[in-house]
Order: sequence, then C-alpha cells, then structure tokens
Amino acid sequence: MTPFHSGFACFVGRPNAGKSTLTNALVGSKIAIASSKPQTTRHAVRGIVNRPDAQLVVIDTPGLHKPRTLLGERLNDLVRDTWSEVDVVGVCLPANQRIGPGDTYLVGEIAKLPKRPQLVALATKSDLVPPPRMAEHLLRIAALEEELGIRWASIIPVSAVTDDQVDVVADELIALLPEGPQFYPDGEITDEPTETLIAELIREAVLEGVHDELPHSLMVVVEEMGEREGRPADRPLLDIYASMIVERDSQKGIVIGHRGQRLKEVGTVARAQIAALVGMPVHLDLRVKVLKDWQRDPKFLNRLGF
Repeated sequence: MTPFHSGFACFVGRPNAGKSTLTNALVGSKIAIASSKPQTTRHAVRGIVNRPDAQLVVIDTPGLHKPRTLLGERLNDLVRDTWSEVDVVGVCLPANQRIGPGDTYLVGEIAKLPKRPQLVALATKSDLVPPPRMAEHLLRIAALEEELGIRWASIIPVSAVTDDQVDVVADELIALLPEGPQFYPDGEITDEPTETLIAELIREAVLEGVHDELPHSLMVVVEEMGEREGRPADRPLLDIYASMIVERDSQKGIVIGHRGQRLKEVGTVARAQIAALVGMPVHLDLRVKVLKDWQRDPKFLNRLGF
C-alpha cells in the first residue's frame, strides 16, 4: 500500500513577496487576497492541495513587520505561532528585489525556533528578471546557509503569475511531509468560512488604487448574508450587507470617492468576484463606518477574532 503523506507548510517573506499569489496558484483557486499593499494578509489562510497519495495544507500568513498597533502585535504573534506548528516553511525571496536585512532577520528568527521546520527557498517573481539576474539571486540565497547557520532543503525559482515551476514547488513541499492522515475531505480547498472570503474580496477591491495610509486602517465585516426569499429556483440571488470600517473621516472620503464613484467601482469589482465564488448573482450593499483607532481597541479586535 502506498504511504500517505500529509502535513502543513507556510510561506514567509517580507510584504509583497508573492506569498498570497503563490498560495492561490498551488491551490488552483483564489482563497487569499493579493495586493501590492504591505500587510494585506490579516490572518492565517489555509489552502488545501489534494493528491491521491498526499494532502498539503498551505498556510498563508501575514508578513512579519515592526508593529505600530495592537493589531500589528497580534499579527506578529500569529506568524510566530504558525512557524512553530508547520512541517515546512517556504521562504519567499522575490527575484526582482535584493536580499536585505529584513529577509535575513526573518530567516534568522525561524532558525531560532526550538523545533525548526524544514526550509525551502523560493525565488518568487522569476518572470520579472533575466537569467543572469536570477543566477546572481540564487547564489545569494545559497550563501545564506553559511551566514545564518541554516540548510535549504531546496532552492526553487518560481512564478505564480505565469505558473512557472508551481508544480515543482508543490512536489518539493509534499516530499518533505511526514506520513500521516488526511486532515480534510477530498475536494476541499480551504477551511475559510464563506463570509470571511467575501469580506476579503471586498477589502481587496477597496485596496486597489488607494493611498498607502488606508490598507492598515481598513477592515471589512459581513453583517448579514442570505439568499433572497421568493426567487425562482433558476434565478437565485444572494443578498450581502457589509461594512467597511476605517479609522478617520478622511479615510471614509477616500473609500467613497467623489460623488460616490470610488464606492461604486468597489461594488462592481467585488460583486463580480463574489458571484464567481458563490456561483450565483449577488446584491451587495456596502456601507462605510468610522471607528476611531479600531486597531488599538482590544474589545473590537477580540470581536473580530484577532
């Protein structure tokens, strides 16, 4: 009987290193929002890769960063807790950026763990650089072994955008998993509740094309959701009422835009993404609320699950 391998892997890296995009590419479906804005990921998103002889659970975590708020501190705690629970850590080192102090700090912190997971170096965004630059980047990654006292199980160039070597990453991560039981039923690709996925898709739509100050200050909460009653079976409609919470009136103005134009664009983009997720047309009612300094409010953070 062929042994079954199962276990957990997570991706780490500085903000905008390609962690969420790679998670989505491995799973084959959009379960984590991807944005050019730092600290986009707010919680550990689990994606499930199923194979006949293995099940890999990929955890996309927030980027480790210098916290400025209570939310930031709690996100960092979440990252460190995740590191200590996984079998493999994929360190995302984007090929279009030089390896810097932030990267070496990150890997050094993982190296200090009492139970150190296996380490795989991922030279992400390989489509953005020519071969000579990639060769230089791979040599620099290899040099980190001696500098930091670590050992890479493998070093893999990958582009999630062009789907180049994504299957190689999956093969390598699975090869490093221990033998074990299947954690999730066949066919499942995430354990994220639908409401959470919907809130994240709305947040992603808001984040595109806004100022740097907003991403940290924005939270989306689905207040109410359900199929509209009295609709014909062949014409269902999902009603969603969601609040976009910001910290200041000026940020509320950014989200709404001139004469509500920005809010309208957000609704259009988010509605299409949500309809694709739930498989039916969607009526989306979006409100913007101001909750001063919510990132520093322990009661509110507890209510949101942070």
